[in-house]
Order: sequence, then C-alpha cells, then structure tokens
Amino acid sequence: MSIGSAYISGRPHLLTKLIRLTAMDSLLQTLQSSPIFFIILPLLLAFVLFSLTTLRKKLPYPPGPKGYPIIGNMAMMDQLTHRGLADLAKKYGGLLHLQMGAIHVVAVSTPDMAKEVLQAQDLVFANRPANVAITYLTYDRADMAFANYGPFWRQMRKICVIKLFSRRREESWASVREEVDSTLQTVMNTTGSKVNIGELVFALTRNITYRAAFGSFSHDGQDEFVKILQEFSKLFGAFNIADFFPWMGWINARGFYKRMARARESLDGFIDSIIDEHMKKKKKKNVRDEEGKINYNDGEAEAEADTDMVDELMAFYSEEEGVAAKGDGDDLQSAKLTRDHIKAIIMDVMFGGTETVASAIEWAMAELMKSPHDLKKVQEELADKVGLTRILHDSDLKQLTYLKCCIKETLRLHPPIPLLLHETASNTVVSGYNIPAKSRVMINAWAIGRDPFAWEDPDKFNPARFLHENAPDFTGNHFEYIPFGSGRRSCPGMQLGLYALELSVAHLLHCFNWELPDGMSPGELDMNDMFGLTAPKACRLVAVPSYRLTCPLKIF
Repeated sequence: MSIGSAYISGRPHLLTKLIRLTAMDSLLQTLQSSPIFFIILPLLLAFVLFSLTTLRKKLPYPPGPKGYPIIGNMAMMDQLTHRGLADLAKKYGGLLHLQMGAIHVVAVSTPDMAKEVLQAQDLVFANRPANVAITYLTYDRADMAFANYGPFWRQMRKICVIKLFSRRREESWASVREEVDSTLQTVMNTTGSKVNIGELVFALTRNITYRAAFGSFSHDGQDEFVKILQEFSKLFGAFNIADFFPWMGWINARGFYKRMARARESLDGFIDSIIDEHMKKKKKKNVRDEEGKINYNDGEAEAEADTDMVDELMAFYSEEEGVAAKGDGDDLQSAKLTRDHIKAIIMDVMFGGTETVASAIEWAMAELMKSPHDLKKVQEELADKVGLTRILHDSDLKQLTYLKCCIKETLRLHPPIPLLLHETASNTVVSGYNIPAKSRVMINAWAIGRDPFAWEDPDKFNPARFLHENAPDFTGNHFEYIPFGSGRRSCPGMQLGLYALELSVAHLLHCFNWELPDGMSPGELDMNDMFGLTAPKACRLVAVPSYRLTCPLKIF
C-alpha cells in the first residue's frame, strides 16, 4: 500500500466530506442556473417562517364541549338558544367556544365578558354575521342591520336615527298614539269576553310599523306584506349546509335558491309599487309648488305634508347603482340610496319594530298578572298620577315611576332579542383566549340579565330593584343589563320602541282591569318561552278586560 493510499484510507471521513461538498456545490450551480431556483427559495423561506411561528405557544380557543372531526359540535345545534347556551355557560364559563363545521361560534354569557366584547374591543366585534339567505334577501347586505361596520354602515345608521326614529319625526310617534287608541277601542268592544292579548298587541305593533313605513291608514296590502315577512323569517332561520360547509353549497342548492328568489321577487313587487307611488306624489307636489297652486289649508296639501319613512328615504334616492357606499359615512349630504337599499331598510324596520315590541308588551302584561301585588301598585299609581276621570296623555308617562320599573324588569327577564349577534372583523384575544376572525359571537342578553352574581334573586320578577338610585339603565354602560345591546351595534330604534311599549302597557292598565279566564290563579299562568328572534311566550296570554275609568273612552 502506498503512503498516499494509506493516508486516505486512514482519513475516510475527510474523503466523505469532500465528496459531499463537491455534490452540494454542483447542485447549487445547477439550481442557480435554472429558473426553478427562484421559485423554490421563497417557498423554503416561507416554510421556515411558518415553522418558527407554529413553534410558538398557540393560544387556545375558549373552553367548550369537545366536538367530532370535521363536523365539530354540529350535533349540539339545538343548544344554540338563549337557554341552551346559558346551561353550557354554567359548565364552561362566561366565554365558551363551539365549532360548527367550518364556523367558530363564541357565546358570551356574563357581564364582564360582555364588557370586554362590547366596550374594550367594540370595533373588532362591530360586524354582523349573515348566512346565505340573509345576504341574498337583504340585497347583499344593503341594509343597516346586517351591513358590516364601515362608512356605509355609519351612513345608513345615521339616516335611520335622524330621519326615521328621531323624536323630531312626529309622524312615527303619532302612528304609535293613534294605533294604541284604536286598540283601546277594540278592547272596549270586547269587555267581559276573553281577549288574546298576544294576538292583540302583535296586530297593534304591526299596524304601527306598517303605517310609519308606508303611511297607510287603511292598512291596504298589509296581509300580503305579513306573508312576505313570514317567509323571509323562515328563510333566515332555515338550515342550509352551505352556511357551515361553504364547499358543500351544491347540496339542495337549487330548491333553496328558487325559494329565496321567489321571496325576494314578492318583496320587490310589493315595495317597488309603493316607491313608484311615492315618486308620483313627489313629482305632483313639485309641479304644484312650481305653479304656485298649492293651498296649505286644504286636505290634499295636508296629506302631502304627512310624510312616512319611504318619503324620508326617497330624499336620498338615486338611480345610480352602488352609490350608497361612497362618500363620508358621517356626512348625510353625500348619502345616496338605491331601491335595494330602501327595500332592505324597510325590512329592517318591519322586523325590528313588530315582533320585538309586541313580545315585550305581552311579557309585561303576563308578569304583572302573575304578580297581583305589582299589578295593584301600577294601577294605584295610574289612579293617583292620572286619575280615572280622563284618558292618559303622553305627558303623564314621566310621572309613572313604578310602571317604568316594571317595564325595566320585564326587559331584564325578557330582552327583546335574547341573543345579540356579532362577528369578529379580525383575529383577537379575549381573556387569554384566541378568537379567530369571522367568528360568530352570540351575546346572551337573556343569561346576562339573570346572572346570579349581578342580580339578587335573578329569576324573580321584582320591579322595586330599579327604584334604587344606582340601578342600571338603558344606556348600554351597565353590562349586566343590555336589553338593547351596547356600543356601535346598539338598537337605533330604542327610544321609539320604548315609547310604544310604555304607552301601550300604561293605557291597557289605566283603562281596564284584567282577570285571568276560567278561574285560573296567577300561579297557574304558563311563563315558558319559545326560541326565536324574540323568545315570545310559548302560550299566548289570554285575559278578560273590564272597563275601569269613570269617563267615556274618547279617542283623540
């Protein structure tokens, strides 16, 4: 063996290294001379960065029941109610997580978690979730209720608050007074007989919102419109696999989309004709103004001056598509609405102002009839502050302290919308837990109003708790009491809704005494609810009225 051979054979690892270096150098030269090098290198760098990121400790989702692969917790869909989520919160806490297919669902059930979501991180949680049906039937979120937060939404909300629900818009408030008067006459005609209060107040609030929206005293076409609303409500809540697994939208898609198309076509036909009538009225008025022929003492001029919500919205009407999203969201001068926007806003008003207020009136009457002591105190207050020799006036409401406490207590136990729906605009962290972007957040106002750590005897109807100086109010700053929500997405029609609620209950209790039928005792009254948009009474409240005043019932 030669000296060289012996040297090499004694250092085999050096030879191996030389071979590897030579091969690597050859490979690098080959890659650099090939275009594929410029594709592989960025991918390798991305892989390294991703690996380093995932090596960091990942924050967990909020606690919740363990789900199955792929479908997650979809077997628990029947628990996505105010009562079901409240029960889960007792086990998993005030912030819990459910995986519904591809959708993250987060439930908030305590005041401290609600404060974090609605105040500390209000902007992150300011969006609204919308399923396939809601997106389609609201003309791709052309409304205020389901539009995501941004300049367009701010503009729409300002239009609604200033032009539709403002106390300065007398027509909206007048529609409440006049329809309540009409309802009192209906009750007067049935004294001594059973009255279905649930149906009575639903008809009342439906008439109020229909008239405020369309200005119709005769309620022409109302039955047709109610049928459209009912079909929309069914479609909003219908199960659609695409809402949870978007890539499976082809399953049963044809029938579902046909049904949605028919519903929207019905709404188009109904409201388009009303818009056309308002446009003709506006053109006619403009012609008369230009010719100087209008007589402001005649009935026709008075009718023209009585505007409805469609008139208010038509002031922003433009035939140019898509213009409403332009301009500064805080400047109404730049606001432009298309027909689709007007139709979508009217749907918001009808949904938001009918069932919610009707349910609250029925619950207030039911709670008072179940608690004869509180009912007696309210009626004594009415007799003392208003008297029994005249009809109650709007100005009397501010004196009815105990009645207002009863209304507040009703809204604590039965918030108008028990589950307030929000959606995260981006990834965020709440109480040390990861909340992904586009998570559906369900704020359980029903459970929060019954939190035993925030309320004494939380399930008991006790209006006197609101007599205390530091009792919570409707401002949205007391997170143990959020019947109208809080923050950017709080209810824009709160004041008008409260007015309708207080005025209706005050008149019904001032003008009439109410007895449960067939000798039923207050303890036998069924107080169960059923899940829906508003969690109304499962069994309608039925009672027998008798006239209470010493003066004739005069409708002003």
